[in-house]
Amino acid sequence: MDKFNIEESFPLDLAVKSIQHYLTSKNYLPAPQEVPDPFKKRAGAFVTLKKRGELRGCIGTIAPMKGSLAEEIIYNAVSSALRDPRFPPVRLEELKELTVSVDVLEKPEPVRAIQELDPRVYGVIVHTEHKSGLLLPDLEGVETSEKQIDIARQKAGISRSEKYEIQKFKVIRYGKK
Repeated sequence: MDKFNIEESFPLDLAVKSIQHYLTSKNYLPAPQEVPDPFKKRAGAFVTLKKRGELRGCIGTIAPMKGSLAEEIIYNAVSSALRDPRFPPVRLEELKELTVSVDVLEKPEPVRAIQELDPRVYGVIVHTEHKSGLLLPDLEGVETSEKQIDIARQKAGISRSEKYEIQKFKVIRYGKK
């Protein structure tokens, strides 16, 4: 397999193996010895699980919390499967029905005007001093920047009347959205 394919499949395989390992052992998968170079760096990442095209779990980190992107994927995959409060925990027998995608976040940057946004290209972070909501880019049904901001704001529990700041970020997406 050439390097591009290894790098494309690595985060997806790692996410699935991480969930399977945790469900069978109740322990996190140790980080693999052989890791493609892009996954040795530190970065925030989101792991999204879908079942028959419907969201089944999505958890991630805006900023890196672990020593490498590979470790970030391991921990976020397990959290997405077991700790997304919107869904019951994934069961081992359900794992074969899930599709996985991994979004690696680039560094967020401030937004000064809504015209800087494009929901197909940028994700958004809407935050106050104590609350924060994030929405990944290029999501089905999110066609405008206004809608994208509104969803992120609601996720954070930020009312329209509160003062909030917006950041934008790009992602490298592995797998289907």
